[in-house]
Amino acid sequence: MDEKFEIKNYMEKMVKKNLESQLEKRNNICKCDRCKLDMMAYALNHLPPKYVVTDKGSIFTRLQELEVQMNADITREVFKAIELVSKNKRHK
Repeated sequence: MDEKFEIKNYMEKMVKKNLESQLEKRNNICKCDRCKLDMMAYALNHLPPKYVVTDKGSIFTRLQELEVQMNADITREVFKAIELVSKNKRHK
């Protein structure tokens, strides 16, 4: 049986989850797809990637996700992304 593997940046999942959580708490922010993608791109460009291929790698990365510093870094970069994109929307 051939297994199909993919490489993924697990940081994308963590940033998306954090972004959704922060946006839920704020009503004065544009939440259109374009703005959310701009926010994610900004945050991801300021955080180290976490690439995974196998379930084992994914589990290891999830354990690291629990680290306080990593969560603080993600929260900080997502907050900065929300502020920056909100002030510089690329749509009308």
